[in-house]
Amino acid sequence: MTTQVFNSAKEKMNKSIEVYKEDLAAIRAGRANPSLLDRIEVDYYGVMTPLKQLSNVSAPEPRQIVIQPWDANVIPAIEKAILASDLGLNPSNDGKIVRLIVPQLTEERRKELSKVVSKNSETAKINIRNIRRELIDDAKKLEKDKVITEDELHKAESEAQELTDDMIKKIDLIAKEKEKEIMEI
Repeated sequence: MTTQVFNSAKEKMNKSIEVYKEDLAAIRAGRANPSLLDRIEVDYYGVMTPLKQLSNVSAPEPRQIVIQPWDANVIPAIEKAILASDLGLNPSNDGKIVRLIVPQLTEERRKELSKVVSKNSETAKINIRNIRRELIDDAKKLEKDKVITEDELHKAESEAQELTDDMIKKIDLIAKEKEKEIMEI
């Protein structure tokens, strides 16, 4: 099979895993983590702007996130954006910085978050399998067009399966780490 087709599929699979990691980063694990706010966009003078571009976000303590905006006038908009998000955090400010206290997760909430991680994991695996299917379809088309031989087609199919298995193992490992982080007290 042409290396270009295979590399393209591998690149798509890696991008799929990156998207999966970003999805997991947005799941609150009971510990303060600045990446929780990566998806928050603030209405900054009529333009939706990522929070990271308006402020310095840090986690000085295990249960606290501090947002230090470069323009203090944007604090009310930051608070509004955080309240509108699905994070369930209540911001407080002292006029210069916004503080978010990350509450301890209950056992029930931890289990719910584990289910969300599992669901996201399955979605990522489905994406990987779909890319494998496209790769095999491309190989079959090349064989039909007499670009590659039947033996090369079988080799391509086994290589596609190996790649898929490796990517699914990566997803499982990432999910296991996230579930461990969630269940940690």
